[in-house]
Amino acid sequence: MAPPSFQKGNTALITGGASGIGLALATRLLSYGLRVLVADKDVSRLSSSLSPAETETKDLLTTFEMDVANLEDWNRLKATIDELFDGKLNVLALNAGRYLPTTFTNPDPTNFYETMQTNLFGVINGVTTMLPLVQQTSLSQTSSAGPSSCSCSIIITGSKQGITNPPANPAYNASKSAVKTLAEHLSFDLSTSHPHISVHLLVPGWTFTGMTGAGEKEKEKPAGAWWPEQVVEYLEGKMAEGKFYVICPDNAVTEEMDKRRMAWAMGDVVENRPPLTRWRGEWKEKAEEGMKGLDV
Repeated sequence: MAPPSFQKGNTALITGGASGIGLALATRLLSYGLRVLVADKDVSRLSSSLSPAETETKDLLTTFEMDVANLEDWNRLKATIDELFDGKLNVLALNAGRYLPTTFTNPDPTNFYETMQTNLFGVINGVTTMLPLVQQTSLSQTSSAGPSSCSCSIIITGSKQGITNPPANPAYNASKSAVKTLAEHLSFDLSTSHPHISVHLLVPGWTFTGMTGAGEKEKEKPAGAWWPEQVVEYLEGKMAEGKFYVICPDNAVTEEMDKRRMAWAMGDVVENRPPLTRWRGEWKEKAEEGMKGLDV
């Protein structure tokens, strides 16, 4: 069963929606009859990605070219939603992100800055700009059709790297860790002020997208990865169950494995171990045994 916000006639905004998980979500919402606005730095990719059947719903689809790191672009987007959707916004999916290499040995912090601008401030800009529209939509639907019929959702895309914190890219991990914290606070705040708005932290597993090599010539999907459509299907199910944390498995990592890895990572803090023990040579064997024995 689809979540209440995925109902025909509702409206949706998806950032980073021209490819990958964002495109899969846009396609799913269009199939339900929602009016969907896809915002992306390169919306031209969208037309070539839609199948002939999906292009039949093009009258429900609007595109908007923008940089989520630019607050002025968000203000222009808000004005567009006011005009096209009469300010109605049922689904806000903050999905745009980027993965740039970062290391502390590089004296140029540009990649740190750009990662934070897109992954973190793209979410902050989106919430602060669009939340009033979602709140207004929620209140109007609640008052007009009863409290049980309200259908508004905010979906924020995080990453397992923002939870288990594997070494190699500190800026990406930090940005997604911050996104997790922001989503948790947003959920808590709205639970009392606007309880009919659901908030969901989407944490994909290994997914075959442009960020992980999809689209490269002659590159096939690895057996362990999921397709973006599988992530959206899993998200939809968890949203229907009212879950905030949507921690997706994949073909290589089960839900149980994810739980053990997350519990072990938090154990570094609780037990005052060195940070990132899971990847330290002297801790590797103990970490593997410890994760096997964790009661989750």
